[in-house]
Amino acid sequence: MRPEVEKNIATNPTAKHDFFIEEVLEAGIVLTGTEIKSLRTQAATLKEAWIEITGRQNATLEAWIVGLHIPPYSHGNIYNHEPLRRRKLLLHRKQIEHLFGATIQKGMALVPVRIYLAKGRAKIELGLGKGKKKHDKRDSSKEKDAKRDMDRAMKR
Repeated sequence: MRPEVEKNIATNPTAKHDFFIEEVLEAGIVLTGTEIKSLRTQAATLKEAWIEITGRQNATLEAWIVGLHIPPYSHGNIYNHEPLRRRKLLLHRKQIEHLFGATIQKGMALVPVRIYLAKGRAKIELGLGKGKKKHDKRDSSKEKDAKRDMDRAMKR
């Protein structure tokens, strides 16, 4: 038996810098064959990606990731995938409704945090949070620097 290992593919560097992430969810991604092969080479960019929930409130809602860049597979052929296409996210209906309500009523943002492989399947970690103001970003960077300085002093 193989142990369960998560292979990190890409992280969103601006997610925790620009948002207070309050809740984290895991979702699957609908991918084609060449997309998963390209992801296994750890070639994806989440920096400009965002989550979109489409549909009407009483009808079926769907979650999509837009702006996720998965480059074409290097050993692919003419049937390679489009790098910036919209990809459907696999979530339960209650989860999608919860996310939709939080983004509409509470004014929260839905941000992709990271992509990883778990048991050979591509998963995406979604963060639900509020946007940071400029002074909040400064405060969090000061706290991060102070923590790093304290850790360095403790090592000495």
